[in-house]
Amino acid sequence: MMQFEIIKRPLNTEKTNIQKEVANQVTFEVDRRANRIEIKRAIETAFKVKVAGVQTMQIKGKTKRRGRFVGKRRDWKKAIVTLMPGERIDFFEGA
Repeated sequence: MMQFEIIKRPLNTEKTNIQKEVANQVTFEVDRRANRIEIKRAIETAFKVKVAGVQTMQIKGKTKRRGRFVGKRRDWKKAIVTLMPGERIDFFEGA
């Protein structure tokens, strides 16, 4: 898989912003088939940073109802990437 197939999008929530400031960790939605080594390599080449570690988790899609119809959101994979000290990734520069 190519690096841009592995990394789908960054996750930007209050919790991920706190993790970014306190622990120098960045969170991404990644391809469900990718392993930690592939994710690390993709982040390092795409953003030109050094990665200290990668934690992954499978997120189950929530069940949602619309009246009497029941549906389910898709399952996805989340990766929390810890960067080396001094490294950083900025998604919204100058915004």
